[in-house]
Amino acid sequence: MVREDNKQIIAMGGGSFGSQDANLLLERYVLKQCRKKNPRVCFIPTASGESPEYILQFYDVFHHLNTKPSHLSFFKPPSADLRGFLLDHDIIYVGGGNTKSMLALWREWGVDKMLREAWNEGVVLCGVSAGAICWFAEGVTDSIPGKLTKLKCLGFLRGSNCPHYDGEVNRRPAYHQLLKAGKISKGIACDDGAALHYIGTQLHQAISCKPNAKAYQLKTAGSEVREQAMATHYLGK
Repeated sequence: MVREDNKQIIAMGGGSFGSQDANLLLERYVLKQCRKKNPRVCFIPTASGESPEYILQFYDVFHHLNTKPSHLSFFKPPSADLRGFLLDHDIIYVGGGNTKSMLALWREWGVDKMLREAWNEGVVLCGVSAGAICWFAEGVTDSIPGKLTKLKCLGFLRGSNCPHYDGEVNRRPAYHQLLKAGKISKGIACDDGAALHYIGTQLHQAISCKPNAKAYQLKTAGSEVREQAMATHYLGK
């Protein structure tokens, strides 16, 4: 097991390589945390139903970034030894989509435990949207049609998380409503383009690939929800 300060999670609210306006600043930031010249990066596209287009985008981008890319499929597994496959990577990148279905499949295959082991061994964990909220105790999700709801997640990190805070009109009011009703724990929301970098279980910094994208801390005070914009470091010039 590595030291606590070598365990890293980078949770992105949106604006990663799969978006139309992606500038790859967040991806380049993730690669720098690995501190390897040609890191091995595993993409887990479970939440998108293993979308072929999403997987092709990943390979195109990460070949361009001089990494050694691969992906984990549950319908065409790369190996009988999924634990060994995952632990053989430097970075694990989880894509967006349906978080509830993703977590159910992970738990069936035991990948939730493998990911915790990878994190404990110093593999950098990261992801966008579903691939961001999954690391927290709870997340705000649209996995079930209708209203946004709370979802119990992996619990590597304390509290709750809400992605797409400025990118989807219902995100902010839904998170506030869940907090006000006591249905979700306090946490952090991220605009599209903003991300949270954790070292161990402590927040190291909030970062962004867009000048105005921010992260926000949210908690309740009596019957009120208090939202505070965090200092968010823009990765561009």
